Amino acid sequence: MEFRRRTLTQIGDMICGNFPEETSHFVYRSSKYLTEFFEEADTDYRHDGTTRREWVADTLALVLKEPRASSTTVPDSFARVITRLMDKSEALNDEAGRPGALAMLNAALAREGFEAFYAEDQQCYLRHVATSMIAAPSPNPHRPFPQAEQERREQLLSYLQSASEDSMIEEVLLPLFRQLGFHRVTAAGHRDKALEYGKDIWMKYTLPTQHVLYFGIQVKKGKLDASGVTRGSNANVAEILNQATMMLGHEVFDPEVGRRVLVDHAFIVAGGEITKAARNWLGNHLDALKRSQIIFMDRDDILNLFVVTNLPLPQGAWAAQSAYPTEPPF
Repeated sequence: MEFRRRTLTQIGDMICGNFPEETSHFVYRSSKYLTEFFEEADTDYRHDGTTRREWVADTLALVLKEPRASSTTVPDSFARVITRLMDKSEALNDEAGRPGALAMLNAALAREGFEAFYAEDQQCYLRHVATSMIAAPSPNPHRPFPQAEQERREQLLSYLQSASEDSMIEEVLLPLFRQLGFHRVTAAGHRDKALEYGKDIWMKYTLPTQHVLYFGIQVKKGKLDASGVTRGSNANVAEILNQATMMLGHEVFDPEVGRRVLVDHAFIVAGGEITKAARNWLGNHLDALKRSQIIFMDRDDILNLFVVTNLPLPQGAWAAQSAYPTEPPF
Protein backbone atom coordinates (compact mmCIF):
# COMPACT_ATOMS: atom_id res chain seq x y z
CA MET A 1 0.00 0.00 0.00
CA GLU A 2 1.27 3.44 -0.92
CA PHE A 3 -0.14 6.86 -0.07
CA ARG A 4 0.54 9.86 -2.28
CA ARG A 5 3.55 11.90 -1.23
CA ARG A 6 1.30 14.93 -0.80
CA THR A 7 -0.80 13.04 1.75
CA LEU A 8 2.25 11.87 3.69
CA THR A 9 3.69 15.39 3.74
CA GLN A 10 0.42 16.83 5.06
CA ILE A 11 0.23 14.23 7.83
CA GLY A 12 3.93 14.91 8.51
CA ASP A 13 3.11 18.59 9.08
CA MET A 14 0.42 17.56 11.57
CA ILE A 15 2.79 15.28 13.48
CA CYS A 16 5.46 18.00 13.54
CA GLY A 17 2.95 20.72 14.42
CA ASN A 18 4.18 23.03 11.65
CA PHE A 19 1.42 25.62 12.02
CA PRO A 20 1.07 29.08 13.63
CA GLU A 21 0.69 28.55 17.36
CA GLU A 22 -2.41 30.72 17.73
CA THR A 23 -4.38 28.72 15.14
CA SER A 24 -2.73 25.30 15.31
CA HIS A 25 -4.71 22.15 16.01
CA PHE A 26 -1.55 20.06 16.62
CA VAL A 27 1.24 20.11 19.21
CA TYR A 28 4.64 21.32 17.98
CA ARG A 29 7.28 18.57 18.17
CA SER A 30 11.02 19.06 17.93
CA SER A 31 13.45 16.27 17.04
CA LYS A 32 13.44 14.73 20.53
CA TYR A 33 9.65 14.70 20.72
CA LEU A 34 9.28 13.19 17.26
CA THR A 35 11.32 10.23 18.46
CA GLU A 36 9.13 9.99 21.58
CA PHE A 37 6.00 10.20 19.39
CA PHE A 38 6.99 7.18 17.31
CA GLU A 39 8.12 5.28 20.42
CA GLU A 40 4.68 5.83 21.96
CA ALA A 41 3.18 4.42 18.77
CA ASP A 42 5.22 1.22 19.40
CA THR A 43 7.64 1.70 16.51
CA ASP A 44 11.45 1.82 16.46
CA TYR A 45 11.92 4.91 14.29
CA ARG A 46 14.22 7.65 15.66
CA HIS A 47 14.63 11.10 14.15
CA ASP A 48 18.04 11.38 12.46
CA GLY A 49 18.37 15.16 12.53
CA THR A 50 17.19 15.80 8.97
CA THR A 51 14.29 18.08 8.00
CA ARG A 52 11.47 17.07 10.30
CA ARG A 53 8.55 17.10 7.85
CA GLU A 54 10.44 15.17 5.18
CA TRP A 55 11.75 12.65 7.71
CA VAL A 56 8.22 12.02 9.05
CA ALA A 57 6.84 11.60 5.51
CA ASP A 58 9.63 9.12 4.68
CA THR A 59 8.97 7.26 7.93
CA LEU A 60 5.23 7.02 7.25
CA ALA A 61 6.00 5.62 3.79
CA LEU A 62 8.10 2.89 5.46
CA VAL A 63 5.34 2.18 7.98
CA LEU A 64 2.80 1.74 5.17
CA LYS A 65 5.00 -0.95 3.62
CA GLU A 66 4.61 -3.18 6.69
CA PRO A 67 2.26 -6.21 6.49
CA ARG A 68 -1.45 -5.51 6.76
CA ALA A 69 -4.54 -7.70 7.20
CA SER A 70 -6.14 -6.86 3.83
CA SER A 71 -6.05 -4.45 0.92
CA THR A 72 -8.77 -2.30 2.51
CA THR A 73 -6.92 -1.54 5.72
CA VAL A 74 -3.54 -0.16 6.83
CA PRO A 75 -0.69 -1.73 8.84
CA ASP A 76 -1.14 -1.83 12.60
CA SER A 77 1.77 0.60 13.10
CA PHE A 78 0.13 3.26 10.93
CA ALA A 79 -3.17 2.84 12.78
CA ARG A 80 -1.30 3.40 16.08
CA VAL A 81 0.40 6.52 14.67
CA ILE A 82 -2.99 8.03 13.79
CA THR A 83 -4.44 7.12 17.20
CA ARG A 84 -1.43 8.76 18.90
CA LEU A 85 -1.64 11.87 16.69
CA MET A 86 -5.32 12.42 17.50
CA ASP A 87 -5.04 11.95 21.28
CA LYS A 88 -7.77 14.17 22.72
CA SER A 89 -5.56 15.19 25.64
CA GLU A 90 -3.46 17.25 23.21
CA ALA A 91 -6.31 19.52 22.07
CA LEU A 92 -5.16 23.12 21.58
CA ASN A 93 -6.91 26.51 21.68
CA ASP A 94 -9.89 25.21 23.67
CA GLU A 95 -10.82 22.78 20.89
CA ALA A 96 -12.90 20.25 22.81
CA GLY A 97 -13.20 17.02 20.86
CA ARG A 98 -10.63 18.18 18.29
CA PRO A 99 -13.06 18.80 15.39
CA GLY A 100 -10.59 21.08 13.60
CA ALA A 101 -7.78 18.53 13.83
CA LEU A 102 -10.12 15.76 12.64
CA ALA A 103 -11.30 17.83 9.66
CA MET A 104 -7.72 18.61 8.63
CA LEU A 105 -6.68 14.95 8.88
CA ASN A 106 -9.70 13.79 6.90
CA ALA A 107 -9.02 16.32 4.16
CA ALA A 108 -5.65 14.61 3.63
CA LEU A 109 -6.94 11.04 4.00
CA ALA A 110 -9.91 11.49 1.66
CA ARG A 111 -7.76 11.18 -1.48
CA GLU A 112 -6.56 7.77 -0.23
CA GLY A 113 -10.09 6.46 0.41
CA PHE A 114 -9.91 6.58 4.22
CA GLU A 115 -11.50 8.69 6.93
CA ALA A 116 -10.66 9.16 10.61
CA PHE A 117 -13.30 9.08 13.36
CA TYR A 118 -13.54 8.93 17.13
CA ALA A 119 -15.09 5.73 18.48
CA GLU A 120 -16.98 5.22 21.72
CA ASP A 121 -13.69 4.64 23.58
CA GLN A 122 -12.66 8.21 22.57
CA GLN A 123 -9.77 6.85 20.50
CA CYS A 124 -9.29 7.81 16.84
CA TYR A 125 -9.42 5.09 14.17
CA LEU A 126 -9.30 4.90 10.38
CA ARG A 127 -12.13 3.55 8.25
CA HIS A 128 -11.96 2.51 4.61
CA VAL A 129 -14.71 4.57 2.99
CA ALA A 130 -15.76 2.09 0.29
CA THR A 131 -16.05 -0.96 2.56
CA SER A 132 -16.53 0.69 6.02
CA MET A 133 -13.80 -1.63 7.31
CA ILE A 134 -12.10 -0.17 10.38
CA ALA A 135 -8.32 -0.08 10.34
CA ALA A 136 -7.29 -0.81 13.91
CA PRO A 137 -4.45 -2.75 15.55
CA SER A 138 -5.12 -6.50 15.46
CA PRO A 139 -7.71 -7.26 18.15
CA ASN A 140 -7.11 -9.67 21.01
CA PRO A 141 -10.51 -11.01 22.10
CA HIS A 142 -9.00 -12.75 25.14
CA ARG A 143 -7.51 -9.68 26.84
CA PRO A 144 -9.10 -8.12 29.96
CA PHE A 145 -11.77 -5.54 29.09
CA PRO A 146 -11.70 -2.04 30.63
CA GLN A 147 -14.93 -0.70 32.13
CA ALA A 148 -16.12 1.06 28.97
CA GLU A 149 -15.70 -2.08 26.84
CA GLN A 150 -17.33 -4.23 29.52
CA GLU A 151 -20.39 -1.96 29.42
CA ARG A 152 -20.56 -2.27 25.61
CA ARG A 153 -20.31 -6.05 25.99
CA GLU A 154 -23.25 -6.08 28.40
CA GLN A 155 -25.32 -3.93 26.03
CA LEU A 156 -24.63 -6.32 23.15
CA LEU A 157 -25.42 -9.31 25.36
CA SER A 158 -28.82 -7.83 26.19
CA TYR A 159 -29.44 -7.18 22.52
CA LEU A 160 -28.63 -10.79 21.56
CA GLN A 161 -31.05 -12.07 24.19
CA SER A 162 -33.94 -10.09 22.68
CA ALA A 163 -33.02 -10.05 18.97
CA SER A 164 -34.43 -12.42 16.39
CA GLU A 165 -32.21 -14.76 14.42
CA ASP A 166 -32.51 -12.55 11.33
CA SER A 167 -31.55 -9.46 13.34
CA MET A 168 -28.59 -11.29 14.83
CA ILE A 169 -27.38 -12.15 11.32
CA GLU A 170 -27.91 -8.72 9.78
CA GLU A 171 -26.96 -6.43 12.67
CA VAL A 172 -24.18 -8.42 14.35
CA LEU A 173 -22.67 -11.21 12.26
CA LEU A 174 -22.51 -9.56 8.85
CA PRO A 175 -20.71 -6.41 10.13
CA LEU A 176 -18.45 -8.53 12.35
CA PHE A 177 -17.22 -10.88 9.62
CA ARG A 178 -16.70 -7.98 7.21
CA GLN A 179 -14.59 -6.20 9.81
CA LEU A 180 -12.55 -9.36 10.43
CA GLY A 181 -11.41 -9.33 6.80
CA PHE A 182 -13.89 -11.70 5.15
CA HIS A 183 -15.39 -10.46 1.91
CA ARG A 184 -18.40 -11.20 -0.27
CA VAL A 185 -20.25 -11.80 3.03
CA THR A 186 -23.72 -12.79 1.83
CA ALA A 187 -26.87 -13.81 3.70
CA ALA A 188 -28.10 -16.87 1.81
CA GLY A 189 -31.89 -16.70 1.63
CA HIS A 190 -32.50 -16.87 5.36
CA ARG A 191 -35.77 -14.94 5.41
CA ASP A 192 -37.57 -16.99 2.77
CA LYS A 193 -35.54 -20.21 3.25
CA ALA A 194 -34.95 -20.33 -0.51
CA LEU A 195 -31.74 -21.97 -1.75
CA GLU A 196 -30.28 -22.01 1.76
CA TYR A 197 -28.96 -25.61 1.70
CA GLY A 198 -27.92 -25.60 5.34
CA LYS A 199 -26.18 -22.22 5.32
CA ASP A 200 -27.45 -18.84 6.51
CA ILE A 201 -24.35 -16.95 5.31
CA TRP A 202 -21.53 -17.67 2.90
CA MET A 203 -18.33 -15.66 2.52
CA LYS A 204 -14.73 -15.97 1.46
CA TYR A 205 -11.31 -15.05 2.81
CA THR A 206 -8.16 -14.32 0.80
CA LEU A 207 -4.94 -15.69 2.27
CA PRO A 208 -1.67 -13.71 2.03
CA THR A 209 -0.71 -16.14 -0.76
CA GLN A 210 -3.82 -14.93 -2.67
CA HIS A 211 -5.48 -18.33 -2.37
CA VAL A 212 -9.18 -18.09 -1.48
CA LEU A 213 -11.07 -20.10 1.17
CA TYR A 214 -14.88 -20.29 1.20
CA PHE A 215 -16.97 -20.46 4.38
CA GLY A 216 -20.58 -21.29 5.13
CA ILE A 217 -22.29 -20.29 8.37
CA GLN A 218 -25.23 -21.93 10.11
CA VAL A 219 -26.72 -19.63 12.76
CA LYS A 220 -28.86 -20.56 15.77
CA LYS A 221 -30.23 -17.89 18.09
CA GLY A 222 -30.08 -19.76 21.40
CA LYS A 223 -28.11 -22.45 23.16
CA LEU A 224 -26.87 -25.47 21.20
CA ASP A 225 -26.98 -28.62 23.30
CA ALA A 226 -27.12 -32.40 23.07
CA SER A 227 -30.29 -32.98 25.05
CA GLY A 228 -32.94 -35.24 23.58
CA VAL A 229 -35.64 -32.56 23.53
CA THR A 230 -35.54 -29.03 22.09
CA ARG A 231 -36.59 -26.52 24.77
CA GLY A 232 -37.57 -22.93 23.96
CA SER A 233 -34.87 -21.22 21.92
CA ASN A 234 -32.40 -24.06 22.56
CA ALA A 235 -31.44 -26.04 19.46
CA ASN A 236 -30.51 -29.70 19.47
CA VAL A 237 -27.20 -30.51 17.83
CA ALA A 238 -28.87 -33.28 15.83
CA GLU A 239 -30.58 -30.54 13.81
CA ILE A 240 -27.15 -29.16 12.95
CA LEU A 241 -25.77 -32.46 11.63
CA ASN A 242 -27.82 -32.53 8.44
CA GLN A 243 -27.38 -28.80 7.92
CA ALA A 244 -23.59 -29.02 8.30
CA THR A 245 -23.45 -31.96 5.89
CA MET A 246 -25.57 -30.09 3.34
CA MET A 247 -23.46 -26.97 3.76
CA LEU A 248 -20.19 -28.78 3.09
CA GLY A 249 -21.60 -30.74 0.16
CA HIS A 250 -23.45 -28.01 -1.72
CA GLU A 251 -21.73 -25.55 -4.04
CA VAL A 252 -22.16 -21.79 -3.94
CA PHE A 253 -21.87 -19.51 -6.97
CA ASP A 254 -19.15 -16.89 -6.71
CA PRO A 255 -19.98 -14.12 -9.21
CA GLU A 256 -16.50 -12.62 -8.87
CA VAL A 257 -14.91 -15.65 -10.51
CA GLY A 258 -17.99 -16.83 -12.44
CA ARG A 259 -18.06 -20.41 -11.20
CA ARG A 260 -19.51 -22.65 -8.51
CA VAL A 261 -17.26 -23.61 -5.59
CA LEU A 262 -17.50 -25.89 -2.57
CA VAL A 263 -17.39 -24.52 0.95
CA ASP A 264 -14.02 -25.21 2.60
CA HIS A 265 -15.14 -24.70 6.20
CA ALA A 266 -18.44 -24.49 8.07
CA PHE A 267 -19.03 -22.13 10.99
CA ILE A 268 -21.60 -23.26 13.55
CA VAL A 269 -22.62 -20.00 15.27
CA ALA A 270 -24.91 -19.82 18.30
CA GLY A 271 -26.27 -16.80 20.15
CA GLY A 272 -26.02 -18.85 23.34
CA GLU A 273 -23.62 -21.47 24.67
CA ILE A 274 -22.46 -24.41 22.56
CA THR A 275 -22.08 -27.16 25.13
CA LYS A 276 -19.09 -29.49 25.19
CA ALA A 277 -21.45 -32.46 24.78
CA ALA A 278 -22.89 -30.90 21.61
CA ARG A 279 -19.42 -30.34 20.14
CA ASN A 280 -18.39 -33.92 20.94
CA TRP A 281 -21.62 -35.42 19.58
CA LEU A 282 -21.30 -33.59 16.29
CA GLY A 283 -17.62 -34.53 16.00
CA ASN A 284 -18.38 -38.19 16.60
CA HIS A 285 -21.02 -38.25 13.86
CA LEU A 286 -18.85 -36.67 11.17
CA ASP A 287 -15.99 -38.38 9.41
CA ALA A 288 -12.45 -37.14 10.02
CA LEU A 289 -12.40 -34.91 6.93
CA LYS A 290 -15.66 -33.13 7.66
CA ARG A 291 -14.84 -32.88 11.38
CA SER A 292 -11.77 -30.81 10.54
CA GLN A 293 -13.92 -28.45 8.48
CA ILE A 294 -16.23 -27.48 11.37
CA ILE A 295 -15.55 -24.27 13.36
CA PHE A 296 -17.64 -23.40 16.43
CA MET A 297 -18.45 -19.85 17.54
CA ASP A 298 -20.68 -19.28 20.55
CA ARG A 299 -22.05 -16.22 22.36
CA ASP A 300 -18.83 -15.34 24.20
CA ASP A 301 -16.82 -15.47 20.96
CA ILE A 302 -19.30 -13.10 19.28
CA LEU A 303 -19.35 -10.66 22.20
CA ASN A 304 -15.56 -10.54 22.60
CA LEU A 305 -14.82 -10.13 18.89
CA PHE A 306 -17.51 -7.49 18.42
CA VAL A 307 -16.16 -5.40 21.31
CA VAL A 308 -12.44 -5.58 20.48
CA THR A 309 -13.03 -4.72 16.80
CA ASN A 310 -14.77 -1.55 18.06
CA LEU A 311 -17.84 -1.95 15.85
CA PRO A 312 -20.84 0.31 16.55
CA LEU A 313 -23.52 -1.38 18.62
CA PRO A 314 -26.64 -2.43 16.68
CA GLN A 315 -29.65 -0.15 16.73
CA GLY A 316 -31.78 -1.11 19.70
CA ALA A 317 -28.91 -2.32 21.88
CA TRP A 318 -29.58 0.38 24.50
CA ALA A 319 -33.29 -0.45 24.59
CA ALA A 320 -32.50 -4.14 24.88
CA GLN A 321 -30.26 -3.48 27.88
CA SER A 322 -33.03 -1.71 29.77
CA ALA A 323 -35.49 -4.50 28.89
CA TYR A 324 -33.09 -7.17 30.18
CA PRO A 325 -31.22 -5.65 33.14
CA THR A 326 -29.97 -9.03 34.20
CA GLU A 327 -28.86 -11.98 32.12
CA PRO A 328 -31.62 -14.57 31.72
CA PRO A 329 -30.48 -18.19 31.54
CA PHE A 330 -30.29 -19.81 28.10
